Amino acid sequence: MVHLLFDLLAWAAAIATGIAVWQWRLKQTDTHAPVRRSTGYLLALVAGAIIGAFVVGTANMQLSGHDGVGRSIIGALAGAIVAVEGYKAATGIRGSTGVYFAAPLAVGVVIGRIGCYLAGLDDFTHGSPTTLPWGVDFGDGVVRHPVQLYEALALAAFLFAYLLALRKNWQPVMASGFYLVVAWYGAQRFIWEFMKPYALVAGPFNLFHVLSAALVAYGLWMIFFRQRQIGS
Repeated sequence: MVHLLFDLLAWAAAIATGIAVWQWRLKQTDTHAPVRRSTGYLLALVAGAIIGAFVVGTANMQLSGHDGVGRSIIGALAGAIVAVEGYKAATGIRGSTGVYFAAPLAVGVVIGRIGCYLAGLDDFTHGSPTTLPWGVDFGDGVVRHPVQLYEALALAAFLFAYLLALRKNWQPVMASGFYLVVAWYGAQRFIWEFMKPYALVAGPFNLFHVLSAALVAYGLWMIFFRQRQIGS
């Protein structure tokens, strides 16, 4: 129930944040708002996120020796990106349509990860054992990395910097906000994955390492491509 409550709170806060930031700073520069309201775009976004969340989350659980169906934030993000980029390619849409989602994504992750932390061991998002003084015992006598809070703090830091850049009307950030949050999310997630008890799929890397690296590569490539478009 705690996890469900925070999931709902994360969605509500993300939507409210998106509306507020768009009205505050992005409304005049966001030219793709009508695209995001189209049925095809929304279906691609939602379907990609749902499929990605369950496929990746369940795959990681199975690889790690856990039965059942899992969900994954990084899987949802990757699935949504693939689906939306496919939709854009099929319909000839160019440019970033995701600037609206930068701040909502950060807010949603912050609140959602706090929910994961409070849920304890049940949702399999906890860290590996540690001797560090801020380690947490979730009730089984093992002190673990509170990786959920590491991720929440990392996205809170991004949100602070992003809103500060918007306040100063920094155009590169306003144009590439979604790619920035994707690259940042992938980079910080890649680090925390070394502190998790998940099955390895390639050397010292687990499934989420691979997806995190892919998100960083995507974000950085799109930032470079987008800035070239602005420069021209």
